[in-house]
Amino acid sequence: MLKPFLKKINSFNPIQKRFPLDYLIPVYHCVSNSYLPHLTHIINYKSSLEFEKDLDYMCTRFEFVDGETFSKNYTKKNNKPYALLTFDDGYSEFRDIISPILLRKGIYAINYINPAFIKNDDMMFRLKISLIVEKILSKNLIPSGSLMALLASPNASKKDLIAKIKAISYTNRHLLDQISISIDLSFDDYLKNNKIYLNINDLKYLQEKGFGISAHSWDHPYLPELSISDQVQNIQQSIDFILEHGFNTESIAFPFTDFGLKKMMFDQLFKNNKSLKFTLGTAGLKFDSVEKNLQRVPMENGFSASDEINFESNYFLLKKIFNKNQIIRI
Repeated sequence: MLKPFLKKINSFNPIQKRFPLDYLIPVYHCVSNSYLPHLTHIINYKSSLEFEKDLDYMCTRFEFVDGETFSKNYTKKNNKPYALLTFDDGYSEFRDIISPILLRKGIYAINYINPAFIKNDDMMFRLKISLIVEKILSKNLIPSGSLMALLASPNASKKDLIAKIKAISYTNRHLLDQISISIDLSFDDYLKNNKIYLNINDLKYLQEKGFGISAHSWDHPYLPELSISDQVQNIQQSIDFILEHGFNTESIAFPFTDFGLKKMMFDQLFKNNKSLKFTLGTAGLKFDSVEKNLQRVPMENGFSASDEINFESNYFLLKKIFNKNQIIRI
């Protein structure tokens, strides 16, 4: 609860002239000028204009580099801190909207993908949640008894039902298919009419244009729900796909969060993948006791890059006073 409050008052804090780390790793998912029902209730994605403004600001303070340059130099001092631009989940907008902007500006980015979805015959469970919420809200749907029974909420309000739907986890994702039937929503029809993900041809095209394609996970689980062996298996399946298709195996980005992941899991990943140089979380500006696990700054929180980065800098310095700016793995 503290972090959202501090973000609200951060505009009154001075902009730090010197960034507290030697590198910045911003992370986005999507950029679009359209209303996307499969994302709008789960991701606060930016428009192309907002995205370009972010890039223009970051270019004044950071030096964007490619993945290889970053992996060799992120621990070194530079006139401007190095920046590595990252995107998660492999949404189709990267080819249609984002890559033309980046090519025009000469900025490299890595896409961290979930291979289970590149055929566009299924979607990550959180996207199903967004579509269900969209159907309930847009059609002014009156929740049926079967829907309430599925959620074990016989007397819940629509607001409470939506909150329950949004709380459905990876391990309970089968409920989403049952809910969709109860509200006459077809995920298959949506997939047929909407290209959500980059397919293999898109990925090869982007690779030829100089962009990185790397592993996120197989099907975007919430890793803390899984055993260590299942965590490793899910990520390794994604890495194997990346390796098979000649994409970039020097880094991976964990889905959702790396909060609660154990040192043993990291040890196994690095042991099994000799080409792996670093892994990525989403905890903002923080150090990590696993030195090769680097934290990214999420950029889709409703703030400009200037405000987001200024907040993260101030928050890092505040945590430093209390020795709370490092994640300790056991």
